[in-house]
Amino acid sequence: MKAVISRFIAMLLLVVPGLMATYGFLAMKDAWFAQFDPAIGFLWWKFALGLLLFAAGVAFIGGWIFFRDRKRNYVAPRFRKKRKKG
Repeated sequence: MKAVISRFIAMLLLVVPGLMATYGFLAMKDAWFAQFDPAIGFLWWKFALGLLLFAAGVAFIGGWIFFRDRKRNYVAPRFRKKRKKG
């Protein structure tokens, strides 16, 4: 039972940033296409919030993948951990 709960929490740690990035992308898209309606204009705050959410979500998921691959030695030699000499 403990493994099921920990896997569920781990899945949520990846789903929440994914949803943030998705909402951010959709907010940026809505703000961009709202500029073509003369009554609304460009929604700067919605675009900025969307950009922030999109960047944060993608950065979190990208960092998670990078550190997972680094742990399993799937990355290029320049990204591997430096070993202490001595």
